[in-house]
Amino acid sequence: MAQGSAVAAEGNGGRAVFRGVSQLALDAKGRLAIPAKHRDALARVAPAPDDADPAAPGAVVITADPSRCLLVYPRAAWEPIQARLMALSSFNPEIRSLQRLIVGFADDVEFDGNGRILVPPALREYASLAHHVVLVGQGNKFELWDAARWNDQTMRAITFPTGGLPPELDGFSL
Repeated sequence: MAQGSAVAAEGNGGRAVFRGVSQLALDAKGRLAIPAKHRDALARVAPAPDDADPAAPGAVVITADPSRCLLVYPRAAWEPIQARLMALSSFNPEIRSLQRLIVGFADDVEFDGNGRILVPPALREYASLAHHVVLVGQGNKFELWDAARWNDQTMRAITFPTGGLPPELDGFSL
């Protein structure tokens, strides 16, 4: 069951902007029902392949994030990210490790007829996804978190260490 905001607005040069937090559940097979508002926006920016049902939403790319959540991109948004990452020198061990993680785990996933995506087992294991998950809009992508890890992450985000906010946020106002 989805809770919270599930907004996909037009912005960012006409591309969908994903925002909001949705509390969701993976079924026993690892399928995730994407909220309708997000699914409709994804269908606009990630059209279905030519051989698919024209009414079906398109494909997304799911990959690992170093923070142990998953990143869910419309395919069109993912392609330039992958190209930029792979254009970096693989002779640098840190870059090579990120390439292995992010591109190595990347998987193209199609929506089924019920608006669900199958989260691949290797990615579910990497992010320790249990039954309860949280889908978090992050502009051009979503993050998919295990609900308990998301709660921990949120608590860390609202408790700042003694040093305060990072210098990049000096003068930033909401």
